[in-house]
Amino acid sequence: MKAEIIRSLTQDFERHAYEFEGVECWDARSLQALLGYSRWENFVKVIQKAKTSCQTSGTVIDDHFREITKMVSTGSDAKRPIEDVRLTRYACYLIAQNGDPSKEEIAFAQSYFAVQTRKFEILEQRINQIERLQARGKLTETERQFSGIIYQRGVDDRGFAIIRSKGDQALFGGRTTSDMKKKLGVSENHPLADFLPTITIKAKDFATEITLFKVKEDEQLIGQTLIQSEHEKNNREVRGLLTKQGIYPENLPAAEDIKKVDRAMKSESKRLERGTKRLGRKAQPNNDTPGLAEG
Repeated sequence: MKAEIIRSLTQDFERHAYEFEGVECWDARSLQALLGYSRWENFVKVIQKAKTSCQTSGTVIDDHFREITKMVSTGSDAKRPIEDVRLTRYACYLIAQNGDPSKEEIAFAQSYFAVQTRKFEILEQRINQIERLQARGKLTETERQFSGIIYQRGVDDRGFAIIRSKGDQALFGGRTTSDMKKKLGVSENHPLADFLPTITIKAKDFATEITLFKVKEDEQLIGQTLIQSEHEKNNREVRGLLTKQGIYPENLPAAEDIKKVDRAMKSESKRLERGTKRLGRKAQPNNDTPGLAEG
């Protein structure tokens, strides 16, 4: 995500925050737009999932999700009440975690509400970590589907490992998977993909997606030899796209072990849950906030 987009989204989220009895809050109606949801009905479903996550973690829902009623203008000086929810930072974080991961705003919000400090550099770093985790998960799923269909085409576990290795060799300009592990300092018993930067993970996934598509479409692609040849070709073509932009996958530095990144982010989420402030259960309406009433 580009730095200027992060800066713009940060300003948008901060502009909609307000303090209620010493607790930093956002209203769900405002958060709906900030997270890229056009319909309230769809956003309510995400809120419900977030409430379930809150309850599952052993946290009291009412401490973080407060039902309120807001009066809105309908024209001609008339007003009508609409439902809304006052949310703590932790509630917003859970909503982001349960939102549509394809939305750029969701990736930003997952970081924004998890990071207590507003330092721009930390936000940018964490968003990049989320994108890398998502890319790694996508590659895992694509390879799972790929292995499943080629088993039906006469390829066993050893054959799948060879096909995947030959694909790596094509992508990395002749370097084998073992060569790349040595170059990046990865032990032989760890997956190479866990130490690759996001762009290389996505390149591997793209090449595998193409091979998966071709195998599904062409019933004549049977056996290790034919499927291996197809996979090598697709990896070479993806490599060609990268090298035309001056990107050589074999020369990119190793990234942090993806499993360590995942553990660190989960640990951060738990710290946020323990340390976040809670909405008072017996709080009175905030008279300083126009148009709000407890519902």
